[in-house]
Amino acid sequence: MSAPDGSPVGAERSIGQLFASATAEMSALVHDEIALAKAQLKQDVKRGATSGGAFSAAGVLLLFSLPMLNFALAYGIRTWSQWNLAVCFLLSFAANVLVAVALVLVGVVFAKKAKKGQGPQKVAASMKETANVLQNAKPHPRPELPRDEVPAIEAVARSTS
Repeated sequence: MSAPDGSPVGAERSIGQLFASATAEMSALVHDEIALAKAQLKQDVKRGATSGGAFSAAGVLLLFSLPMLNFALAYGIRTWSQWNLAVCFLLSFAANVLVAVALVLVGVVFAKKAKKGQGPQKVAASMKETANVLQNAKPHPRPELPRDEVPAIEAVARSTS
């Protein structure tokens, strides 16, 4: 098993190696947090677009289907019930309005979901929490070695060749 920087676990690492490892991990954490924020924002935009599409579909349906559907439905009701033709046209219009209201309700549901989407705010709160934890982090105390077990530092001669 090895540490993130590739050195074996349990091996003594220099402060530079530890700092490089911590920096790399922080960088990866920040990149992951940004990717999460982008994904959540994308989902919120998709919900908003779905809501707009439902509202648009309701308007288009009501606008373009009224003439065709009103004539077909009114004459169908007239054939079936022998009522006055004006009453039959009013009933066909009411049916179109009911369909449009149902589409508006679908649009409202998706609009509320998009408005509730707190993706970027959640990520910002998570990043602040991570920063607070890192600011309050203290190094672990190292056990002191007895004087007779302290490793001696050896001088190394360098050649000038």
